Amino acid sequence: MRADRPLDIVLAEDGVLLREGIAGLLSRFGHRVVASVGDADGLVEAVREHAPDVVVTDVRMPPGFTDEGLRAAVALRAADPCLPVLVLSQYVEQTYASELLDSGDGTGVGYLLKDRIGDVEEFVDALRDVASGGTVVDPEVVRQLLRRRRDPLGRLSPREREVLALMAQGRSNAAVARSLVISEAAVGKHIGSILTKLDLPPAEDDHRRVLAVVAYLRG
Repeated sequence: MRADRPLDIVLAEDGVLLREGIAGLLSRFGHRVVASVGDADGLVEAVREHAPDVVVTDVRMPPGFTDEGLRAAVALRAADPCLPVLVLSQYVEQTYASELLDSGDGTGVGYLLKDRIGDVEEFVDALRDVASGGTVVDPEVVRQLLRRRRDPLGRLSPREREVLALMAQGRSNAAVARSLVISEAAVGKHIGSILTKLDLPPAEDDHRRVLAVVAYLRG
């Protein structure tokens, strides 16, 4: 890609004013926003339709306003590891941020925090770097991800920590459910999420529940 050529960009941001503001900014620098969408489904459809040079997406989007945008970005990179993606967010969504930054060969990807962008030209330069195959990550994102990797329990939600603490006491799923006043099915889902976040895939020789408790006790 020529360094000076205009980029075709798909922009995903649920806030209408911010979305229009970013689109106008990029246009001022000569780039083309070929699609501007407000949800993750629209992002996926727009990428399929326009095959952009780069995607810019927020993390939180409808309907859940949690991590829909970032999960869509991870899925898009899984389908096309060469698709450049720049995440522009107000916070670090640690679970999927690592997956995004590890996707493909780790190039053509970026994660910037909105509140820490102090210069418009630097933002546009970062976008071009990502589109050209570079990697641009806010230092605060790096710090949080490194801390998470040092402390695997940091990946767990407060509810998952409660479930794991009761598991460490030797309680069954039914006992955990009674203690937290939730269903056994919900307990099972929490345990599955705990095992995934602690990087404990199914294995013939290891009891994953025991390994999860060991991780808890070490933490």
